[in-house]
Amino acid sequence: MRRLPVYFLIDVSESMVGLPINSVEEGISHVIQELKKDPYALETVYISIIVFAGKAKTIMPLTDIITFYPPRFPIGSGTNLGNGIGQLMYEMRNNYIETTPEKKGDWRPIVFLFSDGSPTDNPSSAIKEWHQNWASKCNLIAISLGDNQSVLKLKELTQDVYLIGDISPNTYKNFFKWVTASIKATSVSIAEKGSHQMANTTGLNLEKVNLSKNEQSLAQLDPNFAVFSARCQNTKRDYLIKYKKEIQENDFSSDLGINTLVYRLDGAYQVNQDYYELSSDTSVDQTLSTENLQGFPACPCCGNQFGISVCSCNKILCTGEEDVTTCPWCGTKAHYGQGSGSIDLNRNLG
Repeated sequence: MRRLPVYFLIDVSESMVGLPINSVEEGISHVIQELKKDPYALETVYISIIVFAGKAKTIMPLTDIITFYPPRFPIGSGTNLGNGIGQLMYEMRNNYIETTPEKKGDWRPIVFLFSDGSPTDNPSSAIKEWHQNWASKCNLIAISLGDNQSVLKLKELTQDVYLIGDISPNTYKNFFKWVTASIKATSVSIAEKGSHQMANTTGLNLEKVNLSKNEQSLAQLDPNFAVFSARCQNTKRDYLIKYKKEIQENDFSSDLGINTLVYRLDGAYQVNQDYYELSSDTSVDQTLSTENLQGFPACPCCGNQFGISVCSCNKILCTGEEDVTTCPWCGTKAHYGQGSGSIDLNRNLG
């Protein structure tokens, strides 16, 4: 039986931590559950999952539906799209069976590329290689979360770029239902006609993007989120503090057209060792003042009241009611208290 390879290339950068990555995990589980009920899909569909942040990794090689078990998704720093595309091409070179005069190979693969931010690298060489070797052999559908700026590099990869503006649990759920329906429709279509067929997007909050080929200035970090690394002084575990950018009106907005840029707290989330495995080796020398931040979290590891305290080593830690605080980064012991004014925090790539 000829295989229908389906690749999920998923952005797991820091801005995906929390609700987005949880929704993706649930969405992939839904896709697998539904495909296991479909006889055409059971016979033909093989799924692979590749993730990318600062680095890329295959967390599930091409696997048949029957034995596929949805994996847990890691998080990393950076959005290196070039590495993600490179890992996808590596997997396809090693696993895709091409048709020859002697035998029938795999059906034309489907690739779902899922990203929520502008690349923090320059993926031009990877995009060029993709067009030279793979673009004519695959159906690549790129899904972007956020604003139009995040889709310009995706537009260089494929004409099938969709934008999801409303990032809510229900939107994610409907999106993965569409993915499932598209895979089912294609598995039936190739069996009967030998062609691909995507599901209808009517009723979904999924906007087909039609952008000009304007060049995008390369983002050094994710412009839609501010993410900071912190460490729990009690458990010594690391966590990420995530803020989402918002433009708010103020007293001068209507008269002068001047709005206020703020970052509203999204949450604080523990990370595991695989965070460092997928994080970029590149760092950015950019800070953000606490006066631009709205909301401060408790520590997600031990529950300390203050999840953002800053040591003299400029690293972020948690503090509570202890008399003497020991920095889990550098070991400095100090007395902490609340002060006035603001402080600049070192940002991650996002």
